[in-house]
Amino acid sequence: MDSSDDSLQQKVPDPQPGKAVMEPKVQLERRQQLERAIRENHGNVDQFLELGRLYRDEHRPLEAKRVLAQAAKIFPDNDDVQWQLEEAILARSLQQFREANDLASRVNSAEADEELVRSQRDWIRQRIEICTARLKRDASLKHLCVILSEAHFDAGDFQNAIDAVQPALSCDDYSPQAFLMRARSELALGESESALKSLRLCALRREIIAPPKIRLAALRLLCDTARTLRLTATLKHYEKALHDVQSELQSDTAGS
Repeated sequence: MDSSDDSLQQKVPDPQPGKAVMEPKVQLERRQQLERAIRENHGNVDQFLELGRLYRDEHRPLEAKRVLAQAAKIFPDNDDVQWQLEEAILARSLQQFREANDLASRVNSAEADEELVRSQRDWIRQRIEICTARLKRDASLKHLCVILSEAHFDAGDFQNAIDAVQPALSCDDYSPQAFLMRARSELALGESESALKSLRLCALRREIIAPPKIRLAALRLLCDTARTLRLTATLKHYEKALHDVQSELQSDTAGS
């Protein structure tokens, strides 16, 4: 499974500020208490949110989805409920994809392969739908443009991947990732010269220095593309830059 498959869960964390770590027995008792409370009284949104978080903590996103879907019907205009419901939907979809991937790696059967394809398609679809909905509600969430682009890329829809990432290209915080995503999509479309430009903007700009791992990925693609296009002179420049970032990462690893 590609590491980008769980990128939305990684890049859009579901922080729980001030969350206290509970002992399993205490958490079970609290969850049962909340289940009884929401059956008796539907008017307390905080109880729904807390119960949903407890189920998520227990890696039971299906139950979290059930609770939060109920809350969304009662509190349709509550932004926290909507966000947490989306998180539960994503977590459940990713859970199913990972389970199917694990099964397909152990069991050689058409049924397992079909379930893997189905769950992968669902994970792609959920990322696209939820990122699109969140950006519609708040266009300032530029990092979601990169994640949306990744989902379109995973779907093989490379032009939509390029279009989706466009708003993040001008955002300093996310432009390196955005240019890398655009370059990958351009390469998939056979647009090597455009991809070279995007990769240079990702890896070689002085005013915005990309994180080392992003530079590493971009420079590897730069070197591969330059070799394919037989750009001998520029290839040497890219190879030197690649060597430099590899040394930087090795130093960081040694010092940690």
